[in-house]
Amino acid sequence: MTFSLGIVGAGQFSGQFATLFQAHPGVGDVYVTDLLPERAEKLAAAQGLAGTFPSYEAMLESQVDAVAIFTQRWTHGPLVLQGLNAGKHVYSAVPMAITTEEIAAIIDTVKATGLTYMMGETSQYNPATVHARNQIAEGAFGRLFYAEGDYVHDMDLGFYDAYRYSGGENWKATASYPPLLYPTHAVGGVLGAWQTHAVSVSAIGVVDDRGDGVFDKEVSQFGNDISNATALFEVAGGGSFRTNEFRRVGYPSHIRESRFRFFGTEASMEQLATVALWQDKKGVKDISELLEPKPTMSPDDPSLQHIAPELRAAFTSGSAPVHDRARLPREFDALHNGHEGSHHFLVDDFVTAVNTRALPSVNAWVAARYTLPGIIAHESARQGGARLEIPDFGDAPES
Repeated sequence: MTFSLGIVGAGQFSGQFATLFQAHPGVGDVYVTDLLPERAEKLAAAQGLAGTFPSYEAMLESQVDAVAIFTQRWTHGPLVLQGLNAGKHVYSAVPMAITTEEIAAIIDTVKATGLTYMMGETSQYNPATVHARNQIAEGAFGRLFYAEGDYVHDMDLGFYDAYRYSGGENWKATASYPPLLYPTHAVGGVLGAWQTHAVSVSAIGVVDDRGDGVFDKEVSQFGNDISNATALFEVAGGGSFRTNEFRRVGYPSHIRESRFRFFGTEASMEQLATVALWQDKKGVKDISELLEPKPTMSPDDPSLQHIAPELRAAFTSGSAPVHDRARLPREFDALHNGHEGSHHFLVDDFVTAVNTRALPSVNAWVAARYTLPGIIAHESARQGGARLEIPDFGDAPES
């Protein structure tokens, strides 16, 4: 069984996923559309895709079975709803949406249509999250009571180029995107292991002082002047976790941009840029090799020439020893991977979910729990750290 797929957005990220979707034995024809038609035509020609559509609306009016959305991060919610309402299964890059109302509408539409929705959160398969998830399942932490998730990516390390590429002449207006509205790499990495959800949050934002027109309220499309933010979440069942979203930080994000820590009554696990440790009451074990993906593509590969050098590691990583590659199609064995080995698993999750009608790993209810905490945290930061309750849409219904 196969289904046809339409790629929405032909930017720096989507081309890597187009390759994987096209190679998956569960996918048939792959098409693409972009607001800049020349980008869509270039991607279709380079990868031998089935064709292009002049617009998203034209794609939705076609016989394409599913769409995969790789557009600007604040546009996902409305585009997802359009796709679902047109009868298409939907894969969306992160975040799910940027308002509580958009998230609620997506969940309601998934319920009403029975269609597959999945958010492609890379931290779901971050090696640290995978290992922590396995250890939690085995009870190795004892009672888990605290965790940390950081997404530390300095603007100087590739983001200026990325925003110029996607934002055009007014790129500074969108480069000011609020850090806490892009929370899923941090929140998802914690909750992807710890089977709970956030119930309240207090957050603090740091006003930017670079003075280059980015994170300037007068320039920002979002009225945002915060470049770094920290949020402390309370979780259901007792405990807490902290996340950092940093865009001005002295840290080698090209080596590792997401990192995690988990603390339990019997053991703990800590990850830094180049080392990861498992610790219990007896001592410390270096688990760095277990969590280290091996690159499958050179950063100098011609297909990555349009991507800033500091961002290329996100597109070249292979799998780590902790990853279970036995479940993946063999067609992926020789193909590029990315974001610490997550891309192969995310594509396979979505394809399998559509073809079997099972719930994907990051379904609408899980995506809400990864996304909504950041939306409420941003509001908390705007209110000077006020502790705010986080709505919850519950668990996914049993399929």
